[in-house]
Amino acid sequence: MPGSSKKYLTTVFGAPIVEDNVSMTAGKGGPILLQDVALLEKLAHFGRERIPERVVHAKGAGAFGVFKATEDMSAFTRADFLGKAGKETELFIRFSTVGGERGFADADRDPRGFAIKFYTAEGNYDLVGNNTPIFFIRDPMKFPDFIHTQKRRPDNNLRDANIKWDFWSLTPESIHQVAILFSDRGVPANFRSMHGFGSHAYLWHNKKNEYFWVKYHIVTNQGIKCLTRQEAQKMAGDDPDHATRDLYTAIADGQYPSWDLNVQILTQAEVEKFAFDPFDVTKVWPHADAPLRKIGTITLNRNPGDYFRDVEQAAFNPSSFVPGIGPSPDKLLQGRLFSYHDTHLHRLGPNYHQIPVNQPRGTKAHTNERDSYMVLSSPEGVPNYWPNSLGGPGPKPIAYPEIPVTGAAARYPVEVTSLDYEQAAALYNRVLTAPERERLLDNVADSLAGAIDRVRLRSLVMFYKMEPGAAKLLAEAVKSDYGQVEKLAALSFADLVKATAA
Repeated sequence: MPGSSKKYLTTVFGAPIVEDNVSMTAGKGGPILLQDVALLEKLAHFGRERIPERVVHAKGAGAFGVFKATEDMSAFTRADFLGKAGKETELFIRFSTVGGERGFADADRDPRGFAIKFYTAEGNYDLVGNNTPIFFIRDPMKFPDFIHTQKRRPDNNLRDANIKWDFWSLTPESIHQVAILFSDRGVPANFRSMHGFGSHAYLWHNKKNEYFWVKYHIVTNQGIKCLTRQEAQKMAGDDPDHATRDLYTAIADGQYPSWDLNVQILTQAEVEKFAFDPFDVTKVWPHADAPLRKIGTITLNRNPGDYFRDVEQAAFNPSSFVPGIGPSPDKLLQGRLFSYHDTHLHRLGPNYHQIPVNQPRGTKAHTNERDSYMVLSSPEGVPNYWPNSLGGPGPKPIAYPEIPVTGAAARYPVEVTSLDYEQAAALYNRVLTAPERERLLDNVADSLAGAIDRVRLRSLVMFYKMEPGAAKLLAEAVKSDYGQVEKLAALSFADLVKATAA
């Protein structure tokens, strides 16, 4: 008999399985009998073994760890896990690529997801960010369309440079993030050697009901390491799972990766002085106006015991806040508050919060929600309604600051202005070194060469408005007429779109 074990196979209900290699048949030649319940259970489960993959962030890796506060932040927030230096909070982090499917290479040029679940004493706090401080768009209405451009075409099931650059060049607010994407930071060498960012602004409020606006910066202690386009292409062929392998192996070997958690903090009066909308996620807060302040350290020290259970089923909600932390008026964030939870309901079911990795660990959940698919636990002997006088749970009064909101209900388009290019220009001219600028342009040219001429010209205009010298070098690299780029750049955006329409 091949193999032996002290553990015996059972059905999912615990009954022993006598044979797991041979089906029950009517006679030696069959046919198979419907009464072979072990076979039916095995095939039925196998056919349902896969759940829908995430629409975005499909491929990822994760690990458990701890957050240790290094500063008492109670002057700014009543959040318990930030209220005392030295306090430790368990957490789980999932890293991911964004646009590709689960089978994509870890070395794909793509933003990286950087999602953290803090298991605090007041419930789970999810900080759902990326490895970049900004994003391509600022209105959630554009998000499905943007993701469609990063996915496969519906007609031929192929990725296409035309649809990417067509969308980006028709959405000039994306230039800052596009510049980062095609810089060295577009392909981190691994998950340990990259920064993370909350990207959006968030609300903090303290026990005095004073409120502040914050942005999160998670700074790697391993140092930034990136792959060139050529190195990434080779890595994709040699080891498409290299970043997943690197994270798991490092933790298994006791080389625990760590990051410093920093925040930028501004008062309402300070954000009102900004020359641009401080809640626009396509822009960063200048460090001169809002310096980084370290508030703690994150260390990953435990690998998941089962990838599907702990990583594939991990679900992060930007709407999962704790007392002392809340959303800002950032439009893209406001859309995410709905979208993420709604997506998890579809992918994992209405009780996905009961999956172990998603359960609160620092406290116990008490809700009036009952039943539906995959219930793991329900409250017993208490009413599932409020108000009640029978000992059931009720709301906990916590003061929340009043945030003034005014204006008529309408759709307010945000016009593209020179401000949309200024921070991208600062990145290109003042942050990147000459070799880094050269590699950025080489990466853009390699991608842009696959676009049709009118899309290419419109994209070159976007780079021209960021930095004319960069656009000239790009035009030469993709064999486009730079003189025509200059003429098109003099047009209004509406006229530019007309001039480069089909």
